Amino acid sequence: MSSVSYDGIYRKDEMVYPEKALREAITNAVVHRDYSAYHTQIKVFPNRLVLWNNGGLPNGISIEDLLKNHVSQPRNELLADVFFKAGLIETWGRGTILMMEECRAHKLPDPIFREESGGFSVSFFNTSYKSELQIPGLTPRQQQIVEFVMKNGSITNEQCRELTKVSKATATRDLADLVEKRVLDQKGKSKKTSYYTLVSHNES
Repeated sequence: MSSVSYDGIYRKDEMVYPEKALREAITNAVVHRDYSAYHTQIKVFPNRLVLWNNGGLPNGISIEDLLKNHVSQPRNELLADVFFKAGLIETWGRGTILMMEECRAHKLPDPIFREESGGFSVSFFNTSYKSELQIPGLTPRQQQIVEFVMKNGSITNEQCRELTKVSKATATRDLADLVEKRVLDQKGKSKKTSYYTLVSHNES
């Protein structure tokens, strides 16, 4: 998907999603896919693009690890070697970080990474998603929290308190309610390191 503009007589196509981020996601799908069953699926919705791949994360690698430099464990080593020599893989263990950097550079929300349905998915969101954030049943304060997450990719309890000017207990209740309503997902293993991201609904 792209928008069209012109520079003099030359046509310029501007993609909704960063080309480098999409290329990295597809490259990762080819290298990490479990080829024993199911093909890679790309679903395009008005507000997002979801790429789902058969096969979960390697043992010892968590979603949280993908948000920082991590060890690369390609499921298909021969394919990974070919892609590396062809220049399609530049640095091991930075693909997910590159996707986030590209989205931020284009002023888009961070992609969301999830293990689901026996596989792994990455969801890219475009700016039109903001117009769909008026979720029924949310208070104005909760709506403010969701819009912050949409813009920045995630929120912590401390950021929530600074944003909404409420106590820790009130921020905790608001975030817990958003998790219960399946608007946000809680990430992290402890209260100190936990943060919240938008739920990615991978429709059929």
